[in-house]
Amino acid sequence: MTARSKFRRRSKSELTDLPDHALVSVLRIPAGDASPWRAIGARMLVALAALFLAVLIVYIERDGYRDSAIEAGIDGRTRMTFLDCLYYATVSLSTTGYGDITPITQSARLINVLLITPLRILFLIVLVGTTLQVLTERSRQAFKIQRWRAAVHNHTIVVGYGTKGRTAVSAMINDGMEPGKIVVVDTDQAALEVAEIDGLVTVRGDATKADVLRLAGAPRAASIIIGANRDDAAVMVTLTARELAPRAKIVASIRESENTHLLRQSGADSVVVSSETAGRLLGMATTTPSVVEMIEDLLSPGDGFNIAEREVTRVEVGRSPRHLPNIVLGVVRKGHLYRVDSPAVAVVEAGDRLLFVRNADAKVPN
Repeated sequence: MTARSKFRRRSKSELTDLPDHALVSVLRIPAGDASPWRAIGARMLVALAALFLAVLIVYIERDGYRDSAIEAGIDGRTRMTFLDCLYYATVSLSTTGYGDITPITQSARLINVLLITPLRILFLIVLVGTTLQVLTERSRQAFKIQRWRAAVHNHTIVVGYGTKGRTAVSAMINDGMEPGKIVVVDTDQAALEVAEIDGLVTVRGDATKADVLRLAGAPRAASIIIGANRDDAAVMVTLTARELAPRAKIVASIRESENTHLLRQSGADSVVVSSETAGRLLGMATTTPSVVEMIEDLLSPGDGFNIAEREVTRVEVGRSPRHLPNIVLGVVRKGHLYRVDSPAVAVVEAGDRLLFVRNADAKVPN
């Protein structure tokens, strides 16, 4: 393989080097929630503005136009009226042109402006509307991609939009995160379409490849959630993500606990073992179903009680975490989590963060 062919092959794989219009099928920015009638109304306003601008131009220069109706002495007019200018601008902008039959009376021209021309425009819209819509949509997406790539930072990347990915996104949104700050990476087009409907930015591609994660903004991401279906894929994505985003918080899900150390060594900050967690809940449900129900309530955002995190206040410094107004479950100190009964956190210090139980409707202070 020659050096030139190697360069071409490498260049084709670098998605971030492609122009924005070439990324429309890969990177999708969700559309807004605007009503289609509102969009149609906005376009009509633009069309009317263009029409009246043309009318104004013609009216100012009306003495430079020749009107066969005036030459024929109809209605006794000696120069073009505003309605004449409106008529001329209408037939000009609608590409009507002039034929052997032209309206010459004021009433006929008014009917032409109010009825004939709108029908003609409607016909043109039906005839070429689909092509114009496709071209416009691609242009809009390319422009939105350009703006998004320039502005995206401190966002969250979710790799895989299966059951784990969708649940994670739902939890984040219910906890107050804006959908526009979440980017979904997946190879399944159907899953990406669901994510786009949910208002999320989507990137189609294999997250084990650096250029795909780079296109998703991994170097500037605040956190990366990895919900791959296979443990080996989770390890590869974690390695790639950590290389691109050394300061991002990486959370990965795996099926088998024996692979936890691989995720840790690959750079994951937190590892969730999905199969064993589900197994423990199943076992507890046979003897203490109420406990499982309470755990589900704590883990379900938006309902009942939730587990939240906040920084200790000035008045709480020096007090025992057991005697605070909230039900404290743990204390995070210098990046390490301690249980509330640990001697290391017998009293809370400035800079500590508390894990506590709160009502789902209550607002969490920073």
